[in-house]
Amino acid sequence: MRIGIPQEIHAGERRVATTPEVAGKLIKLGFTVALQKGAGIAADLADEAYSEVGVEIVEDVSRLWADSDIVLKVRAPEPHPGLGCHEVDLLREGATLVSFLWPAQNPELMDRLAGRKATVLAMDSVPRISRAQKLDALSSMANIAGYRAVIEAAQNFGRFFTGQVTAAGKVPPAKVFVIGAGVAGLAAIGAANGLGAIVRAMDTRPEVKDQVKSLGAEFVSVDYQEEGEGTGGYAKVMSEGYQKAQAEAIAKQCREVDVVITTALIPGKPAPKLITEEMVQSMQDGSVIVDLASEQGGNCACTVPGQVVQRHGVSIVGYTDLPSRMARQSSQLYATNLLRLLEELCTAKDGLAVVNMEDEMIRGATVVKDGEITWPPPAPRLSAAPPAGAKPAAAAPVVPEKKPLIPPALQPLVVLIAAGLALAWLGTVAPAAFMSHLMVFVLACFVGYMVIWNVTPALHTPLMSVTNAISSIIAIGALIQVSAPGFMMTLLAGIALILTTINMVGGFAVTQRMLRMFRRSE
Repeated sequence: MRIGIPQEIHAGERRVATTPEVAGKLIKLGFTVALQKGAGIAADLADEAYSEVGVEIVEDVSRLWADSDIVLKVRAPEPHPGLGCHEVDLLREGATLVSFLWPAQNPELMDRLAGRKATVLAMDSVPRISRAQKLDALSSMANIAGYRAVIEAAQNFGRFFTGQVTAAGKVPPAKVFVIGAGVAGLAAIGAANGLGAIVRAMDTRPEVKDQVKSLGAEFVSVDYQEEGEGTGGYAKVMSEGYQKAQAEAIAKQCREVDVVITTALIPGKPAPKLITEEMVQSMQDGSVIVDLASEQGGNCACTVPGQVVQRHGVSIVGYTDLPSRMARQSSQLYATNLLRLLEELCTAKDGLAVVNMEDEMIRGATVVKDGEITWPPPAPRLSAAPPAGAKPAAAAPVVPEKKPLIPPALQPLVVLIAAGLALAWLGTVAPAAFMSHLMVFVLACFVGYMVIWNVTPALHTPLMSVTNAISSIIAIGALIQVSAPGFMMTLLAGIALILTTINMVGGFAVTQRMLRMFRRSE
């Protein structure tokens, strides 16, 4: 089968659906690959690089569409400005199209594709299951968008992100607040933390709290009890009570931070308005808001999609093409996602793609099959229920709980009394010298325990601090015995002193080496 990759015609779109590296792997699967001339130029991918791996370069875009069994695109088909027709009309009848499509927002496009008797796989409809992670182009693009959002914020921010002490004075670190800790939000947190900013994050799903903290950010909780986990790993629409409490928390952060990055978006719904104009007005002059949901209306009331605007001294970045601003990297990741999809369609590696509707992963991504609209897909399969009529397992017999003879609260006291009685009896039968040595032994254990376990691990890990404390006790004992009479005692004390010194010096050396691992290289 022949794969065609046309040039993207959407305004400002610089990505391309495959790269020379991935195209070579598609050819190894048995496909022939054709590329529209100049399709990869905007992503810094020359036609010559494609030709070297065996890709055919085609100048006539109409012929490219007409001769292709499978068309790979980034953006959904739209009217072609140069040909005066819609891209769907260029698609050969019965051919296969793979691209982002957003079927819920484009019912007319779906009908048009069905009229061409096409088979269409939407990369935005790939189900959120473990097997399909390698096809998850949404996460690939969201990762880039989150990273690029921080770069755009730094571009429009008038200060360093990291704190610095200079000859001209001290510069405090920037404070960054990320709303939404999905893929894009976590990427933004990591990038902002890497630039040295103080990062805070908020999400309706409390289970992402650990992920936020693991990236070095502070999790901002909303003072309202409600679960925010929706289907497919996305957040759900929250109640009015939660939204009010959330708005108060966001307003407080807006007054304190320098940069706000919003990523809140629920598939198939307009972006929720989380930042009001009053919140923008409360921000410090020179602050920045980067709205990743601008293409769906934006999370900020002042966002203008595709533009950077100034409102009340705050720069509001509403770019809708953040992945396209890193076109080469985005193209590589998206092309890899498409490659994994085609590997699933062409398991025999014979260049024939078969859309298996019995495969849950392929079924979820397929929105049109041979001219029939198959979207939305059925709900994901759940674990098989037990067969009808199956008898439940017999319940385990109830064993009456045995009550202890001594209540738990009195057990330590009983042990202490028993130990005291045992020592009193031992004192009546043991010689006086034995009791004297026993008392010294008990006091030594107590003092040693208190000395060792109360050491503060300021320069070590907790384990290293304990071992060094033990070594210090041994060193003190060796120093006392090194001047004792007798050559053998002096020798043994000297050896103990040397070994413990090596252990303590090694502990400091290992600690310093560990600390250097976490220092940024200059």
